[in-house]
Amino acid sequence: MAVAPLVFIAIFVGIFLAVEGVYLLAFGRSARRDAKVNRRLTLLEKGEDPMEVLTQLRKERERHINAANAPLVASLFDKAAQANIPWSPRIILLITGIAGALVFVGMVMFADIGPLLSAPLALGMSYGAMYVWLNSRAKKRLARFEEQLPEAIELMVRALRIGHPFSSAIALVAQEMPDPVGTEFGIIADEAIYGLDINDSLDRLADRVAVPDLRFLAVAVAIQSQSGGNLAEILAGLAAVVRSRFKLFRKVKAITAESRWSGWFLSAFPILALIVVQLIRPNYYDGVVDHPAFVPATIVVGIMLAINIVFMRMMVNIKV
Repeated sequence: MAVAPLVFIAIFVGIFLAVEGVYLLAFGRSARRDAKVNRRLTLLEKGEDPMEVLTQLRKERERHINAANAPLVASLFDKAAQANIPWSPRIILLITGIAGALVFVGMVMFADIGPLLSAPLALGMSYGAMYVWLNSRAKKRLARFEEQLPEAIELMVRALRIGHPFSSAIALVAQEMPDPVGTEFGIIADEAIYGLDINDSLDRLADRVAVPDLRFLAVAVAIQSQSGGNLAEILAGLAAVVRSRFKLFRKVKAITAESRWSGWFLSAFPILALIVVQLIRPNYYDGVVDHPAFVPATIVVGIMLAINIVFMRMMVNIKV
């Protein structure tokens, strides 16, 4: 009973690392290659038909969005769409189910936990580990997109100023920028070639990629297409604002680094203290573990720790 929390933490971390290992084993090499030359150009260089490439890329990006309305697992597919995970929704559910089944078997065979309690625990731990993994992947991809976006807008501005139409400026970004911006703008360029309005394509991209600056770009282009004006100057101003906002965000992040680490330390210290106590003196709570108030008190402490983490996060998470 004393080491049960440590076992649960070890299982959770093990599931997370196992999912990461399977992903790197399947896509690690191609993911590193696509980061240098975007995936759309890689497919086109293989001689594949541009229409088939567009269909494949759109299918990959929309399959998670189409499954995001599924009950109970919608949050998994939402994060998978933001991270652009190559796995289909069925594969994600299959991996989550296999991990949950293995954890369930391990709990029943090697831990003193009944099947009725092991089943929801195993399912919850596998679901939580998959969500944390997808969320970390989504954050990394959105951070790369947000960092590349000012350069992409400035590249469009230079193309517009030398006389290229906006569709050609989009195609230039798709050709010169690495992933994720390169492939995403390449989809817009291909959709424009096959007759889809660029404003609609930008709106769909802004819905798919949760980056506020991309929504500003879509709105700016839509307003210019209706009211007219110098699009190059509009985008130049937008690029300056986005880059300044990005610099301000980095500056605020650096200034608040000490506060954020203090908040995480204060939130993690009770858990670390509990782990140390369990490792040094496993029988420390044996005198009170049978008391009727022990379990309710433990639940109250856990709730208070969770509330503390939420409020610490709110205090140091400054929006720019």
